[in-house]
Amino acid sequence: MRYVVIMAGGSGTRLWPLSRKGTPKQLLKLIDGQSLLRLAFERALRVVPPERVLVVTGADYLDDVRADLPEVLPENVLGEPVGRDSLNAVAWPAAVLARRDPDAVIAQLTADQLIEPMDAFVAALEEAFAVAEADDCALVTLGVVPTSPHTGYGYLHRGEPLPGFPTACTVLEFREKPDAAIAAEYLASGEYWWNAGMFVWRAATFLSQLAELEPRTHARVLELAGAPERLAEIFPTLRKTSVDYGIMEPVSQGRADGRVVAVALPIDWRDVGGFASLAEVLPADADGNVVEGLAVVQDASGNLVINTTGDHVVSVSGVQGMVVVHTADATLVTTLAGAEAVKSLVSAVAESAGPDFT
Repeated sequence: MRYVVIMAGGSGTRLWPLSRKGTPKQLLKLIDGQSLLRLAFERALRVVPPERVLVVTGADYLDDVRADLPEVLPENVLGEPVGRDSLNAVAWPAAVLARRDPDAVIAQLTADQLIEPMDAFVAALEEAFAVAEADDCALVTLGVVPTSPHTGYGYLHRGEPLPGFPTACTVLEFREKPDAAIAAEYLASGEYWWNAGMFVWRAATFLSQLAELEPRTHARVLELAGAPERLAEIFPTLRKTSVDYGIMEPVSQGRADGRVVAVALPIDWRDVGGFASLAEVLPADADGNVVEGLAVVQDASGNLVINTTGDHVVSVSGVQGMVVVHTADATLVTTLAGAEAVKSLVSAVAESAGPDFT
């Protein structure tokens, strides 16, 4: 049977001070009054019913996730007591679902992306499910067909087409985020797709690869699936690593008996990781300013201005390419070009002003 698991962990520090410890970015109602998590859930409903959707999130966010997604069964919201990176965010639900349904096939999706058109996304998921169901050695990754030499994404180097499927192909290697020159080479070659960080596999297939490559993690997540009351004891002991480093890259290198296959995602794909990407998806005025909340912008262009309070006005004049975000207890001023540095700034804020402000 087919399932969807939505990864909704992380604190989203690059969207501070909108995103905070108590309100991570996936729960912020950023897009037309809806959260990124809600949008991801509605995408999932295009391929499976709500009772076959699981969400993996931080334990602190369990109540908020259940409130945002009341259709999801309470036992299908898995709360990590500590963050242990993406490998464990996929290994734990794989073990849970394999115990419930030995024939489970899982689409592992994320909660911080905007995707359109929806029909193309659904078609790609259906093809990925079909590949995983036809080949019990396949780990399927979704590759976004690139539209620019983007330096902020990892890349998949495509190999031979997979017979019998419209867009599926083998994956020769995973490549890290490139510099601008290499990204341009990737785009010109036509041999690379962006690594979307979304996967489809049989639960049993993933777990068999986990047993080969990360045997201790394999043993512990099976133990956890059988004894969920021991979550606080077992989960923090899992080795912290990403699913790419732990499983996908080693399998693509022939270090286990599975194979990595990619399916094309010919979509407009935006990873809403920081303010630069957020500015691209929110509506702008004639001068390119994105303004949310009580704010006045004058003789300025290409700015992102967000004010979450109703008793304080934010005024911006004579500037270009700025980010100004005001909340009840914190204000951020930076540039769109330098917005990636917000993640490190949050650490400095915690050290200088105290953790209550982060």
